[in-house]
Parts: sequence; C-alpha cells; structure tokens
Amino acid sequence: MTILKIGSRGETVKQVQKVLHLLPDGIFGKLTEEAVKDFQRENNLTIDGKVGPATMAKLMVAVTQQHAVPKKSKRRIDEIIVHCTATPEGQDCTIPQIRALHKKRGFSDIGYHYVVFRDGSIHEGRDVNIVGAHCKNHNAHSIGVSYVGGLENKPGVAYEKLKAKDTRTGDQKASLKALLKNLRVLYPNAKIIGHRDTSPDLNSDGMIEPNEWIKACPSFDAKTEYSHI
Repeated sequence: MTILKIGSRGETVKQVQKVLHLLPDGIFGKLTEEAVKDFQRENNLTIDGKVGPATMAKLMVAVTQQHAVPKKSKRRIDEIIVHCTATPEGQDCTIPQIRALHKKRGFSDIGYHYVVFRDGSIHEGRDVNIVGAHCKNHNAHSIGVSYVGGLENKPGVAYEKLKAKDTRTGDQKASLKALLKNLRVLYPNAKIIGHRDTSPDLNSDGMIEPNEWIKACPSFDAKTEYSHI
C-alpha cells in the first residue's frame, strides 16, 4: 500500500481523518500527522506520524465505531467546557439515557453538544446552533463536551456518596483530545476549561481552588491538560 504522510492527498486521507475524529479535508497536514502519532502512541505502534500497513490495520479496526465530526455553530463561541456524565466507572451511558435524565431535570433536550463514550466513539447531543444546558451562566456562548464516567464505582455504596474520579479510558482520552483540537480549529479564540473552572473565585486570588468548586466535574484538570491545544 502507499504510505500516507505529510503532503498526501485524497479519499484515503479523508477516511483516515474521519477515524481520527478530524475534519476530513483530504489533506495530510501537521494536524493529521499529530493525530496519527497520538493514535500510534495509544496503540503501541512505531510513532512516526505516517500511515503504513501496521497503522492502517489498527485504524481499520476503529472504522466500525460511530464518530461525530464537529460542525461550526452560528453562535459566538467563547468557551469549550469539558464535563463528565457523573456515571460510575465501568458503566456505559447512551445519548437517549442522558437525554431522558436531562429532561427529568426540566431541560428541553440533552444538555451537552458532544459526548465521548467509553469506547472512544464521539456522539452528537444537542445541535451546536442551539444554546446548551450544561453550565449555568456560561451556556450562551459555549460548547459543552462530556465524557461518560467521572465517578468511582464502589459496590454497596450509595450513588450520592460516590467520589469524583478520572475514569477516562485510553480511547476516551485520545478522542477527547482529537475532538477538542477540531473544535479549536472552528473556534480559535475559545478557551478550553473544565466545568469546575467556572466556579466563583471566592477569595479573589485569581485561582479556582478545590474548596471553591461548585462541583468536581469533569473530575480532572481539563484547563491544564488541554492548555497546549
């Protein structure tokens, strides 16, 4: 097979970009190369940023997964806010289930715009052109992204007493990173933060500290982890 690398173009490049959750423009550029390297790193492949036989074989395994490619909202977007679904570790949660839970809370639809499942597949929630319902006082000009998980799983412990935990699988970490990179291309001036980073700075020291969090969501420091994107 022809090895895909920087400068390659065509339909095959588009297919690779779709699997990597990138905007499929058919041009193998720096963003695609970086995504390939991330994929290779996650799958214990030679990290060279090129799609040869071994990397392509692994990519094809992921083809059957469902992927949502982000589209640009007509709204002004200033923030991309990362959430967790507050689901116990190891448990799955579907879009219809999240939608039903959010409707019970009085929302008109699922509050998030994108949800990343435990297998790394990316699913659309609320249309990006519609204001989300995921972060009070921040919904109008933001995109809400959530991963399934965020709570420890302790048999016999009541749900209300479960503690926050970063439960992201390797696939979720890779997909979240790729999705956020794509969103930053669409919204270059938007800040990537976690839900907890929207808490009030009670002591006015310029930092949102654990004792100031309204909630621990997304159960990891998204602001720091994604500061390079």
